[in-house]
Formats: sequence, structure tokens, C-alpha cells
Amino acid sequence: MTNSFWTPNRRGLLKAGAAGAALAGMPVANGAQAVGTGRIYISHEKSHELTVLDGTSFQVVKRIKTSRRPRGMVFNPAHTLLYVACGDEDVVDIIDVAKETVVDAIPTGPSPEVLTISPDEKTMFIANEEDSSMWIISIEDKVLLHEVPSGAEPEGVLVVPDGKTVYLTSEVADMIHKVDVARGIILDNVVVGTRPRRMRITPDQKELWITCELSGEVYIVDVASYKVTDVINFLPPGFRQVDVTPVGLEMTSDGKKVWVTLGRANHVAVVDVATRKIDQYILVGSRPWGITFTSDEKTALVANCLSDDLSIVDIASKRVQKSVPTGRVPYTPLVNDRIGWAPVGN
Repeated sequence: MTNSFWTPNRRGLLKAGAAGAALAGMPVANGAQAVGTGRIYISHEKSHELTVLDGTSFQVVKRIKTSRRPRGMVFNPAHTLLYVACGDEDVVDIIDVAKETVVDAIPTGPSPEVLTISPDEKTMFIANEEDSSMWIISIEDKVLLHEVPSGAEPEGVLVVPDGKTVYLTSEVADMIHKVDVARGIILDNVVVGTRPRRMRITPDQKELWITCELSGEVYIVDVASYKVTDVINFLPPGFRQVDVTPVGLEMTSDGKKVWVTLGRANHVAVVDVATRKIDQYILVGSRPWGITFTSDEKTALVANCLSDDLSIVDIASKRVQKSVPTGRVPYTPLVNDRIGWAPVGN
């Protein structure tokens, strides 16, 4: 579609109205009361909205209309702004968390899917699914700093804590790109399984864990050598290998466990990082997709995109406590119960 934000050379991106000038300084005063509410935000591809749940009762308390097809999301470090990639309108919506309303937007390339921001909150990294590129954008100025060509259908984006390197998955090329942020160039590539989707990095920054949807695997890449060191396969009881389509994953803060959503296999797998062994399969809803933990790591939240609900999973017992209807095709869950930067969006 035609995007009214674009300038002819695609380099200087116009601000979306007067609100854009105020965004850089807005969050702390206006949004302070919203931090730590524990509210859960879930993006929905088909109903074009975020559903907001109370973090204790898990009741729906609000629905926030967004641009069309909201998918990946990330909070700013202060949790006063929520950035939402909206794939059918080629924008990132900016939500004021205190007001729980869209206050501005940043234009992107075609079909933005997953995004994250730098530790200093100055730069945004956006995977443009239909443009085979990652855009590096100045958040304050909305200026395109670098357009990084990638393999087809880029998706997962992860930035390391020093902000100098970004890892980017390409679903069609079956590889992970290592990108130099300052120069906006690819430094290296590693081939993994079929259709890589999302990534996590261990707390010591020595390993990347990557879900590969169509080969039904998680690949582990050594960061120093940039080579594949291990591959984990999954097969929950009662399912065929073709049903196993992992997409989302989350790692505990101590780096000891990884939870992986298995798509059409309708389970989440809990993996021991040290041994690479699967501790348990947990039956959730239909086609689990996005996953996140509460900050105390007592609860896992799993978005099930075909049953249109959220599974609330007790991490200690590894049992589903509740299933909450949310909206059409839930994609990403995030929890507003902490302050701080995260290397990946969901």
C-alpha cells in the first residue's frame, strides 16, 4: 500500500504529526504510574488490536485499536512506550502505556514483523518481511540510518547488550545474518534449519538458540566461532514430525532452561540448556506461537494463534492453570511488570 509517511528517496522519514516531536521526552512523567502494573498486552493479527489483560485476574480490561495486522512488540526500557509492528500498514505504532492508546507511528519498509531497540533507546531495528531487508532507524528523528539487505523474509531480530551487533533470521535463506550496526552491513552468515524464526542468547552471550519452524528443530550457534554446535529435535507424544513447527522461545534469566512453542504440535517443550535434553512437553492451546515469562519467572504466557487464546502456565509445576480467550490470531504476549531493556522484541 502507499504510505503517506515516505519521502521519495526512502531515507528521510517524516514525523507523524506534531506528537512526533514530543516523543523523545514524553515517557517518564506521563507514564510513570503505568510501570509495574502487571498488565498483559497481546497483539492480534486479524482483529487489528491489542488485548489488555489484568495480570492477576487475567480478565480483559481493554482493547487498543492499532494499525492493521499488529505482530511483534517491544517496550522501551522505562516501559512507558510500547512499539508495535503493524504489517499491513507498514508502520510501527507507538502506544503510550499510561494512556493505553496509540499516540504516534514510525514508517517502515513493507510488512514489518519483528522489531527491537538498542540499549540506549536511540535506534530501532525492524525486519521487513516483504522487502528482504532490516531497517535501522533513529527513533527520535525517524530517519532511516541503514537499510541492510537480507535473505528473503527476515523475521527474528536480536541486538547484543553493547548495541554493536544485531542478529537477523531469514526464513527463506535458512540462515542467520550477523550485522554490524555502525556500518549497516552483514559481517557473517550461518546456515541453520529450515525457516528460522526467533532467537535467544544465553546470559553469557556465548550461544544463540534459534527456532527452525519447518525442520522442527532448535539450532544452537556458538557466537565466537559463528558455527552450529548442536541441534535439538522435538516430538511430543501423539504427534507426527511434520506437526512440530517451533516458532517462539523464551530463556530463563539464569540461562538454564528454554521454553519452545511447537506450533501445530500444540505443545510447549521445556529444554535443559546444559544437557540439551527435553525435560517435559506441556499441552497448551492450538498452534502456540509467542511466549513470554512474568518477571518473577513464575508464570509463562503462551499465545495460541488458532484457538485464539492465551495459556497461563505455572512454571514450577509446568501445568496450564487457565486458558483465556483474547482475540483473533494472537501473536505476541508482553507483560508490563518490570523496567529495563531486553535484547529482543517478541
